[in-house]
Amino acid sequence: MKYRHLFFDLDHTLWDFEANARSTLEHLYLTLYLEQRGIHDFDLFHKNYLKHNEKLWEQYRNGMIRHDELRVKRMKLALLDFRIADDDLAQEMNVSFLELLPTRTILFPYTMEILDYLTGKNYELHLITNGFESTQHSKLKYSGLDRFFKEVITSEGSNSLKPNKEIFDFALEKTGALPEESIMLGDNIEVDILGAMNAGIDQVFINHYNIVTDIQPTFTVNSLKELENIF
Repeated sequence: MKYRHLFFDLDHTLWDFEANARSTLEHLYLTLYLEQRGIHDFDLFHKNYLKHNEKLWEQYRNGMIRHDELRVKRMKLALLDFRIADDDLAQEMNVSFLELLPTRTILFPYTMEILDYLTGKNYELHLITNGFESTQHSKLKYSGLDRFFKEVITSEGSNSLKPNKEIFDFALEKTGALPEESIMLGDNIEVDILGAMNAGIDQVFINHYNIVTDIQPTFTVNSLKELENIF
């Protein structure tokens, strides 16, 4: 068995961030009466939120903003798209979103089955995630994923972020793993795959959405079940 330590990404790889975020935002849309406040198209509001969130996360990864700025600003900007300049509402949405989102439990198909399969074959499973410590552990707890992972390395806990080499070095040190017996499994070419490459770790690109890329990972799969062909 070439690989002993399997390092998974969480959001967008196992835990369906898009579906869970949409469900949470829809709840806020209804309970905070956002339609009456002038947001007449939830789908557009959700689309704008995702756009702002992605840009802000890129800024956060590049050290341009703090995580507390990211959390509030994504709500504030999404509201401003509908000409709603209400800092109190943005903060209320931020607090409620952070409380509710980690309790959502939508996973990608075959998540539980593949983790059971890999555990049964005696692989050591870990997580490397750019999420916040308390939020990511809550997601794992509510979704029932916590029992599978020996170590959970977050950007907050490691003081680094994927794709920086430092977070992968931290993960190897914490788990006692060697690069040659480790492999990174994730959905993001720039963050997971190139980050692992730069750290000297093999990679599995979990390409749920059939993204076209010129990068050549060690392995590419289009579903979690296909991991059975590798491990």
